[in-house]
Amino acid sequence: MMGRGIVVVGSQFGDEGKGKIVDTLSDNADIVARYQGGGNAGHTIVANGKTFKLHLLPSGVVRGKRSLICAGVVVDPRILCAEIDELSALGIVVGPSVLGIDVRTHVIFPWHQALEAASGSGKKIGTTGKGIGPAYEDAAARTGLRFGELIDSQGLVARLREIAPSKQRLIQGVYASGVDDGGAPEMDVEKIISAYSPLGTLLAPFACDTSHEINSALRGGKRVLFEGAQGTFLDKEFGTYPFVTSSHPIAGGACTGAGVGPTAISEVHGVVKAYTTRVGAGPFPTELADGVGELITQKGREFGTTTGRRRRVGWLDACLLRRSCELNGFTCIHITKLDILGGIGKLKVATSYALPDGAVTDIAPADTELLEKAIPNYEELDGIPDFSGEEWRAAVDGGKGNGFNALPTNALAYVRRIEGILGVPAASVSVGPGREEIIRAKD
Repeated sequence: MMGRGIVVVGSQFGDEGKGKIVDTLSDNADIVARYQGGGNAGHTIVANGKTFKLHLLPSGVVRGKRSLICAGVVVDPRILCAEIDELSALGIVVGPSVLGIDVRTHVIFPWHQALEAASGSGKKIGTTGKGIGPAYEDAAARTGLRFGELIDSQGLVARLREIAPSKQRLIQGVYASGVDDGGAPEMDVEKIISAYSPLGTLLAPFACDTSHEINSALRGGKRVLFEGAQGTFLDKEFGTYPFVTSSHPIAGGACTGAGVGPTAISEVHGVVKAYTTRVGAGPFPTELADGVGELITQKGREFGTTTGRRRRVGWLDACLLRRSCELNGFTCIHITKLDILGGIGKLKVATSYALPDGAVTDIAPADTELLEKAIPNYEELDGIPDFSGEEWRAAVDGGKGNGFNALPTNALAYVRRIEGILGVPAASVSVGPGREEIIRAKD
């Protein structure tokens, strides 16, 4: 019997609340597999009064599920070891029985951050400065160093002594003028060896072939949850290029990043924030630069998990979501942060764009410059009551057995309108940060 492969995808620009949804779905999963991205991701899970902020680790680790970092991820071993230690301090032990790391996963080194800073590319497009892009560049150029080499102590030393000097020459010779202080950082190969060799030893027990493990599990009838980072419109090919990440967050990225065939995927769950946010530069047609935007920002605590940067905030954009449905093939959606819209007043949803040539479209154009110039046409909906946390929790309790009918009338209307626009059913609605603050369509 073939198992079930379920992909969880951010439908917007990231920060939709994927970590919470994966955590919830992982309760019934056998494996949680992270298929792309790196330490630039930020997944927050609130459970039992504790807040867990994950960057590299799959969200399944909080429940002790088998959690895999697949070949499509780029790993900074310093961030990973620190994250494992942080979880240990919170009572979550992440040992080799829980975590597996594919030997083909590419590793981030100090020169990757140095190259990103020196080239100035991160400032132009608003990246996190974690060296993610340069690491993926090395992977594409076939000059990267992979996890299997990191844990090979003798081979690692030889490779570092081969690579580090060439990176130093590149930084000093090509990018030195881009460094803020005018001087390129020194790539001391012996210091790098002394820092990374122990990390390789620490992480060696986690090494495995995640692709084979996942495919074997699926053949055995197991349930595998594929977790993406970032969001659809940060996809390298189909996002708002060049304001994108360096990998494929869309559902198809699960196949290449985790090493499974398309037939392994049976469901694609899209995570939709009840409004739209974006970190960094790039087109944002529904962005709010007024008091409503400020109110949503403060109520929603819209500041990045990884960088702490303030997120840009705007009304829900159905034109982007229609494109997201096309790119991912959602079988259902999960609407998050609906409670944040309580007390905002009349709500707006962008249902079409007016384009510079006078045309009107109900789907986001593929051309980034055209999207930048698009003027949203809004549909107005009645506002949601300004409920307290207790009132939303009462709605959650009322949802047990009643599903979405436990929502306030206007909140239910908002959910139904989103379903109607997209033609995709909502499986859950989140009305608070905790894993228990979810109303399911059916209980």
